[in-house]
Amino acid sequence: MIGFSYLIALAISITGMVMLDRRFGLFFWRDWRKAAVVVPLGVAFFLVWDVFGIALGIFFRGSTNFMTGVLIGPELPIEEVFFLILLCYNTMNAYLAALDWLGGRWRRASRRPEAVTS
Repeated sequence: MIGFSYLIALAISITGMVMLDRRFGLFFWRDWRKAAVVVPLGVAFFLVWDVFGIALGIFFRGSTNFMTGVLIGPELPIEEVFFLILLCYNTMNAYLAALDWLGGRWRRASRRPEAVTS
């Protein structure tokens, strides 16, 4: 079981992102069509980045008992895909939450009555 602990932690974290997204209507619950394109494109971009890094000898797989040991390519563990899903999903949730928060804050600030000066 210890060999799956990192993958399980990633799955729990992704589940948490889904719950936050659902609760606040951030990404998939705002526009699932766009989200269904953005996340796979982001994951693909970073997987290509990883492949180039591995080919250049920059990235390598560290050995640990917390990973499954399942590789989808040389030096590329299956956990990397789940990590990249979490990374992309978290980034989009955070970005859209910040836009919502700043937008709401700016709207409230613009509704304040101007100070009366005599």
